Amino acid sequence: MKVLIDLGHPAHVHLFRNLYGELINEGHTVIITTKDIQIVRRLLELYDMPYILLGKKSDNLIGKIWDQIYFVWNVDWLVRKYQIDLAIGTSINVAHVSRISRATSFVFDDDDNAKQPLMVRFGHPFADYLVSPDVLDFERLKPNEITYPGYHELAYLHPSRFTPDPSVLRELGLLENENFFILRFGAFKAHHDVGVIGLSIEQKRMLVNFLSEYGRVIITTERDIDEEFLSYQMKVSPEKIHSLMAYAKILIGDSQTMCSESAVLGVPSMRCNSFAGRVSYLEEQEKKYELVYSFLPSEFEKLFEKVKEWVEDPELKTKWMMRRQTMLKD
Repeated sequence: MKVLIDLGHPAHVHLFRNLYGELINEGHTVIITTKDIQIVRRLLELYDMPYILLGKKSDNLIGKIWDQIYFVWNVDWLVRKYQIDLAIGTSINVAHVSRISRATSFVFDDDDNAKQPLMVRFGHPFADYLVSPDVLDFERLKPNEITYPGYHELAYLHPSRFTPDPSVLRELGLLENENFFILRFGAFKAHHDVGVIGLSIEQKRMLVNFLSEYGRVIITTERDIDEEFLSYQMKVSPEKIHSLMAYAKILIGDSQTMCSESAVLGVPSMRCNSFAGRVSYLEEQEKKYELVYSFLPSEFEKLFEKVKEWVEDPELKTKWMMRRQTMLKD
């Protein structure tokens, strides 16, 4: 069988890399496509996953529309050239291409419809199969919409798939039982991020100053880091970020994916952005399993009080590992 996997975000490399390895080992032909995103390319090279570049992507909405036309044309050309049977990914590319080629598309989507109106209108109707966590059962009502009990992040962070590597601690001069905190700041450049806000520079500063009194602070960002936080910037190979997260005492950020990754690893996490309360899989992780806490930017004072509570709790990690086991059992 000939399979095309289209990647558009660093998390998608992790989502599909185990599937890629299994397909290759079973003798299938696998073509990987991606936009020219530095961190995605770096991860693919580190995991020895050859890829074909589709081109650069724009940050503005008009540019994204023109880019999309070009990306679909490019993917369609590759599907025809390599006689692809299955097109897999999270993007609109594979959905559109399957309608103008022989390939069958499987679109993996863990977002609520309200969060991504463009994808719902111009992507979902063209997918042969839409695959989502079953927390979205209420929105995935058509026969070709497949749901499963789990999250994207379990495809690569379930204990049967992932064991943290303690060598990452030595790289950063950390001890295995040393307290350290990860702060993750998003860029909000995707089409569904228009109008979304996260942590302000003042709020970031408050968190850094407070947490520094209790341990080391490590910052990771999607784009350029604020100059005043350069000394806290993470300097570790990107494929080791999940090992580092697994040993962290707390992760705080304004992005979705890394908070969900922390949840499935059993690491206490909080997110602060205007998506709080609006993302079903994170709501389930919070309300059902108490693995992640969500706050609107206007609720930063509540977040800060929770941070103060957590740093003083010696049983914090033990509680989260027990909650993680409940989630994994389900």
